Amino acid sequence: MQISRLFQIIYILLQKKSVTAGELAEHFEVSVRTIYRDIDALGQAGIPIYSSQGKGGGISLLDNFVLDKSLLSEKEQDKILLALQSLSVIQYPELDEVLSKLNSLFKKNNLNWIEVDFSNWGSDKKQKEVFSLLKDAILEHLVITFSYFNVSGEKSQRKVEPFKLLFRDKAWYLQAYCLQKMAFRTFKLSRMSDIHITEESCSHQNPQELMSTSPDEAGDKLIDLTLKISPEGAYRVYDDFGEENIVKNKDGSYTVFVSIPGGEWIYNYLFSFGTMLEVIEPQSVRREISIRLEDMIDKYHSKT
Repeated sequence: MQISRLFQIIYILLQKKSVTAGELAEHFEVSVRTIYRDIDALGQAGIPIYSSQGKGGGISLLDNFVLDKSLLSEKEQDKILLALQSLSVIQYPELDEVLSKLNSLFKKNNLNWIEVDFSNWGSDKKQKEVFSLLKDAILEHLVITFSYFNVSGEKSQRKVEPFKLLFRDKAWYLQAYCLQKMAFRTFKLSRMSDIHITEESCSHQNPQELMSTSPDEAGDKLIDLTLKISPEGAYRVYDDFGEENIVKNKDGSYTVFVSIPGGEWIYNYLFSFGTMLEVIEPQSVRREISIRLEDMIDKYHSKT
């Protein structure tokens, strides 16, 4: 549910005596069905909102309704404003206006102490627009299509029912039900392209049930790694791993114990440490790195 839109609906109804669902749908560029879901949510939250049918009918608030800030504690008011500030990452177009109105209502003038932006440094506008596109598909319960590269670099066309955007370990993911695989899947946003929202409605409404019945993605099994990283790699150690996974050795090096998903990506990641890292365990990963290093050396020797 889009919290900022709910506040905006209340604000519009406070300004106007009555408004139709169609007018609200056009204003927010969503479906009439979505507006009625919003109205139901407001009613369940205790807002005295009602709709009337026929000529002159529409959606209204009771005449004596006032958005009473005293219903919320100071801490709750701050949490609402902070949550809305955090939404800047997905480019809510009406966010600044809503924040301004709530700041005025709550008499808050100094809450701009944080800005949340999970995008990469130097990322372009197109990348940020992906968040807004996926947000609309999730809230409207519409199927999307896109091209996707798996961990082996193979490209495929996907058609999915999107459920949730997830940020984990420095990357964004989309949790969705894949209509080709007939199972719940997690897709990395950086591997998605040519994303399109269809007019097809999602047939599944309970992602938790789908998650419990779907098989794991290939390559999702965790691998227990023991890594030794030289003192020069200290900045990477504390950037990439939790303190509970790190042991500092007497010689200034670090031993790291970590469990991470397997797949082709793991070798590119380990190689990014260069000579600062040595894989101690498991032996299978250690052997694979040795083979790949020999292949790299052969390529350079063949050209000398």
